Amino acid sequence: MNRNLILPFLAAGMLFSCNESAEKKNDEVTTTTEDTTTAAAEAPITDPEATEVWEPEPAVVSFNDKGVPSDAIVLFDGENLDAWESTKESVVNAPWQINQDGSMTVVGGTGDIQTKESFGDMQLHIEWQAPQVIEGEGQGRGNSGIFLQGLYEVQVLNSYENRTYSNGQATAIYKQSIPLANATKPTEQWQTYDIIYHQPEFDADGTKTKSATVTVLHNGVLVQDNTEIKGTTEYIGKPKNPAHGEGPIKLQDHGNPVSFRNIWLRKL
Repeated sequence: MNRNLILPFLAAGMLFSCNESAEKKNDEVTTTTEDTTTAAAEAPITDPEATEVWEPEPAVVSFNDKGVPSDAIVLFDGENLDAWESTKESVVNAPWQINQDGSMTVVGGTGDIQTKESFGDMQLHIEWQAPQVIEGEGQGRGNSGIFLQGLYEVQVLNSYENRTYSNGQATAIYKQSIPLANATKPTEQWQTYDIIYHQPEFDADGTKTKSATVTVLHNGVLVQDNTEIKGTTEYIGKPKNPAHGEGPIKLQDHGNPVSFRNIWLRKL
């Protein structure tokens, strides 16, 4: 064979062999680095202090003799209705009755009352008692409601041995979400609601981008578990979703003398 033809072939072979060796060496270096990194990541932690996080330190919360947290906004403590107003423009003050036991009672026909202050995300504690004279049945027995931001109702109803439609009984997100259990105590006892609420979000055009959610404990029993609120509470028809900001807490006058006490709120 011609010597001039052999030399190019030999040169090309040697170049290919060198490139292959370099690539193999680079692969070995990369693999070794990855193995070392993995080994370091999987190395056991032997010092307990390595997983301790000291900052930030949670704020200290204390409690008064009624169990109200020190960082709470007291909405009703039995003294007065200064934090509340009528929803009727023609009425200046909240017209419900304050009782000697530190509770307040719906005065049928006077209308709903609402907080003067508006709120967004919140933890709300409220205690209520059905009328002690048992009258009516279904929705007619001890009916009221707690409206979050004035729009979304957590039902108040004497649901002790009182059957009604499931999405309308005590702690239902009215006409939207059935509670996980009926934890209603007998009529003569006080009921406790602890509500964790996160408000909906809307974009600049007023379109809802995130639904409100609510968690409710009824007498310590979980009955709404991070439940999506589909929209406004409607007696007839589907929920609506008008854009809004913070809003008041509204208590409903449904004509029944339901009583309330020890109402406080923590902003979240």
